[in-house]
This record gives sequence, structure tokens and C-alpha cells, in this order.
Amino acid sequence: QVQLVESGGGLVQAGGSLRLSCAASGRTDSIYAMAWFRQAPGKDREFVAAISWRGGSTYYTDSVKGRFTISRDNAKKTVYLQMNSLKPGDTAVYYCAGTDDSIYFSDYDVGTMDYWGKGTLVTVSS
Repeated sequence: QVQLVESGGGLVQAGGSLRLSCAASGRTDSIYAMAWFRQAPGKDREFVAAISWRGGSTYYTDSVKGRFTISRDNAKKTVYLQMNSLKPGDTAVYYCAGTDDSIYFSDYDVGTMDYWGKGTLVTVSS
């Protein structure tokens, strides 16, 4: 099994930045890729960004392209989400997720992930 623990959430003003971290432990050798999802109040959980664990390929949802950057440190078994130019619409609980399956990033959704963290709250004030 794989355990994921997020950190780095908080309150920030619009236009500001935050960096989220996700530390993985357990049987991490099985992981093919890691991703970030988010869930705003009253909305479904949605995909934000993904990165392959070995090759480092990345993929983003359109609404965060140019503002968010996903990266990983394999030695630390940690994935990061650098969030810049934050908007009130980015307010959500952000979840780290992982999958053992080599599926296309464009097919990532809640049902395709094998592992989940408990989430970290990001609040962007106007």
C-alpha cells in the first residue's frame, strides 16, 4: 500500500502563491504517476495536474495552465504543486493522488486513481 500526506495549504490573497507538498510512503515502487485534484464547496472533485513518477512528463487542466507547476523529487518521494497568480476560484481542498496504471493523463479522474491523501485546504481571498 501507498500512503500520501499533503501539506502547505492555507489562506492567501488573490494574486498570491502557495506551494503544496505530497509525501509518499510505503510501496512507492509501484507508482506510475502522481496527480493533484481539488474539490470546491458544493462541487465535484476535479483533476488539476499530473506528473509521471519516472519520466517527469506533466499534464494540466486548462484552467491552471501557466499558473500552476507540478514537480517531483524522487529521492524524497515527494510531489509538489506550485500555485501562482491564485484566484478566488482556486479555493478548494486539494488532494494528492497516485496510480499504478499507465493510462493517458487525459483520462485521469477520481475513479482512475489508486491512492489518495486526506487533502489540504487552500483559501484564496479577494
